[in-house]
Amino acid sequence: MNYSDEIIYKAKQIKLVIFDVDGVLTDGGLYFTDDGREIKKFNVKDGLGISILVKKGIEVAVITGRSSVIVAERMKSLGVNHVYQGRMNKLETYENLKVAMNITDEQAAFVGDDIIDLPIMRSCSLSVAVADAHDEVKNQAALILDKCGGMGAARDVCDLIMQAQGLSHDFTTGHQ
Repeated sequence: MNYSDEIIYKAKQIKLVIFDVDGVLTDGGLYFTDDGREIKKFNVKDGLGISILVKKGIEVAVITGRSSVIVAERMKSLGVNHVYQGRMNKLETYENLKVAMNITDEQAAFVGDDIIDLPIMRSCSLSVAVADAHDEVKNQAALILDKCGGMGAARDVCDLIMQAQGLSHDFTTGHQ
């Protein structure tokens, strides 16, 4: 994907990337087993991109309106320490996170898909919508991805930030 100079400039400033979960890190479907357990499908490419960002020193967080043990476990396996679930007021969580991390709006990116994500998208510098996001979210986004949620969209954001900041994809050594 080719990015505008403005998007590259914004991506160079990013120190914190926040992802919504359902519809961004997953395909947005809610899957349940016969015994009522919830299951989710995550994309391994998204996971590797997130892991690399974390290894390179870019902070990663998730803020989601739903709560799930699966999300906590998946984020733990990727090295994501900032996991906020059951947060219907995502903006309040974002504001608290910025203060705790000493991060400005210009240093934050958010990837969303639905109207609950709009308040953060209006505040952060690099607001990103997945391809199958709600129209209002797409209208607010600085960047609309080519991929749908759960289909490698998060990886594209990770790659954009690494490219803009001159970070390599070298995962094993942590060297740039």
